[in-house]
Amino acid sequence: MKLIEIFWDDIPYVVLAVVVVGTWWRYRYDKFGWTTRSSQIYESRLLSIANPLFHFGSLAVIMGHVGGLLVPESWTRAIGMKDHLYHLQALWLGIPAGAATLLGISLLIYRRRSHEAVSKATTRNDMLMYVVLTCALVAGMSCTLMGATHFGELHDYRQKVSVWFRSIWILDPRGDLMAHAALVYQIHVFIALMLFALWPFTRLVHAFSAPFAYLFRPYIVYRSRDVADKHQLVGSAPRRRGW
Repeated sequence: MKLIEIFWDDIPYVVLAVVVVGTWWRYRYDKFGWTTRSSQIYESRLLSIANPLFHFGSLAVIMGHVGGLLVPESWTRAIGMKDHLYHLQALWLGIPAGAATLLGISLLIYRRRSHEAVSKATTRNDMLMYVVLTCALVAGMSCTLMGATHFGELHDYRQKVSVWFRSIWILDPRGDLMAHAALVYQIHVFIALMLFALWPFTRLVHAFSAPFAYLFRPYIVYRSRDVADKHQLVGSAPRRRGW
């Protein structure tokens, strides 16, 4: 048991180091690869369905994790929210969000497998990322279902997993809490850590590039050529009188 506690004490910092160094390395030596490598040009019909499902579902899943991991149990009790109601709202919001994300990624995987051009644009790292991400979603939905139904002691993640997560950021890790957490939560967290370790080396790295500059850049002006100038060479400007 002591080795398990040490594992949960140290593994978060190992993963954080991989994320930081890997992201720096990717930006320093692979700037042209820092992209989603969009394959919309090859297939767009299925992408238009799968992409919103995955991204909006993922956003809802992330927000749910932020609330579950960062908000202490004492805070929700202080505002009068009972534990049963808390787990029910996690079930009502978490399962649809997880299902949408899982459906979206399933369609994305099917799209990459069924279209040769899209498949050729997929790296091995991305293939591994899809598998790990799918496993993380399935494990997470299992935790939500079991936690909301109060099956055994699986509903106590806010007393163990959440406290362990917050202890990491204050540099006082409580690996003993994770060592005594339910197995399904240990599996979910371990898969999530694998996903974060893979993050800098896959197309997921584009999530670190928020396009804030788009809000302030000038408009792009498109001008069409006159019909009379259609025989001119491409790139030549038509001659017009000034004022």
